[in-house]
Amino acid sequence: MSDVAAPVRVLSFGKWGGTITLALIYFALAWLALMSFNRDPMSGIPDGFTLDHYRELFSSGRWVEPLLASLAIGLLVGLSVMVIATLVGRAVPRSPVAGRIVLLSLLPLFIPGIALGASLFIFLRMILGLSLGFWSIFIGHLVWAFPFSFLFVLVLTTRFDHRLLDAAADLGASRWRVFWDIEMPLLRPAIIGAGIFGFLVSFNEGQRAIFLHGNATTLPIWNWIMASSEQSQVPIIFCLETIVLCVALPLLAGTFWTMVVRLEKD
Repeated sequence: MSDVAAPVRVLSFGKWGGTITLALIYFALAWLALMSFNRDPMSGIPDGFTLDHYRELFSSGRWVEPLLASLAIGLLVGLSVMVIATLVGRAVPRSPVAGRIVLLSLLPLFIPGIALGASLFIFLRMILGLSLGFWSIFIGHLVWAFPFSFLFVLVLTTRFDHRLLDAAADLGASRWRVFWDIEMPLLRPAIIGAGIFGFLVSFNEGQRAIFLHGNATTLPIWNWIMASSEQSQVPIIFCLETIVLCVALPLLAGTFWTMVVRLEKD
């Protein structure tokens, strides 16, 4: 009986541990949304419903330019990582040094954000002489978003039968036809997921951009500046982040759902 009970207890602990962790995460997000409608958000305790903070948010245009900058950089990063992750992800399974490529591609995930931002600042500003601003933020976000997008593509490129590509080539299909007719339908969910995830990673990134923003301001940087210097702006930030969450969470859920469904079909 003890041999059977031990795995059951482990599974039960894992189930409840995971449930509690997820509950804490989503409770915090839900509480943020609730406080955005609260009369005194800084109290952390519901004391009356109001839309005044949302009215103040939409009557103020100070956040619009940072939002547009974040959207523009995020879209460029999303499109860029779609292409780069697809090219690298397709090459890895057949490379004799696949393990090294994967290790080097995923290494930025394990580098502290402050350290990566500082190193990129030194490289871009002091060595290359690049003026800090829109494009330096783009480069920093691209470096950070690529490993996530690469993983999306790599999961599928390592799962489908590559003999299909050899068979198509033997039948006379060009490299473009092989990619478009065989690889693209198989990789499409991963490529789209890579782009969406790259956009979301860039849109929410602030830690590395602090070193790279120069005269440009993205939405996370604006939030940080406002929260640290103007206490009166905190309720507006709560409202703005609630709106961002309402857009970002469905995109993330849809992306992961597409990936899961695709993997189950494969």
